[in-house]
Amino acid sequence: MRWDLLKEAEIQGVGMASTRLDPIDRKILAELQSDGRMTNVELAKRVGISAPPCLRRVRTLEENGYLKGYHADVDASELGFEVQVFANVGLASQAEVDLSAFENRCRAWPLVRECHMLNGEVDFILKCVAPDLSSFQSFLTGELLTTPNVASVKTSLVIRQAKDAPGVPFDVLEERLSKQA
Repeated sequence: MRWDLLKEAEIQGVGMASTRLDPIDRKILAELQSDGRMTNVELAKRVGISAPPCLRRVRTLEENGYLKGYHADVDASELGFEVQVFANVGLASQAEVDLSAFENRCRAWPLVRECHMLNGEVDFILKCVAPDLSSFQSFLTGELLTTPNVASVKTSLVIRQAKDAPGVPFDVLEERLSKQA
C-alpha cells in the first residue's frame, strides 16, 4: 500500500464521504446495518422522519453506493460448513497485472469468502469456509498452491469465533464527526 497516496487522498477529502451525509442518512445506514429486513415504515419511525422521504433517502444511498446490498446472516455450521481457515498468501510478483489476476482467481473460488490485499510481509489474506478439513485441503493443494504467481501460503484454522460484526461502528463515526464540528 502506498501510504503517501493514502495520506494525499485523505488530505483531498477522499475517504471522508461520511461528511457528505447528514445525521439522518447516517441513522438510516446504522439502522439498516443492524436490521436490513425492517420495513420502510419502521425505518422511518426509528430515524424520526415520515416514510416517503425515508424511502427516497434509502434509494439515494443505494444509488450513491453507500448501500451495496442486503444479505442474510447465514449460520455456516448449521449448513454443514464446519471449517473456517485464514490463508496468508505471498505472491512472487506484485505487478498490478499479477495482483489483478490473483484477485480475479479468488473471486471464482467458492470456498474463498473474503480476499483482502495487505501491506507488509503477506500480499493477501483469504477467509475460506469448507464443509470439512479434507475439502479445504483439496482446495489448498489442487487450486491455491498451484495458482500461477503464488509463492507461499500459510494457513490458520479457526478454533472459534469471538466476534463477527459486519459493517462499520457508527458510534465511532458520530463521535469523530462531533469533534470536527
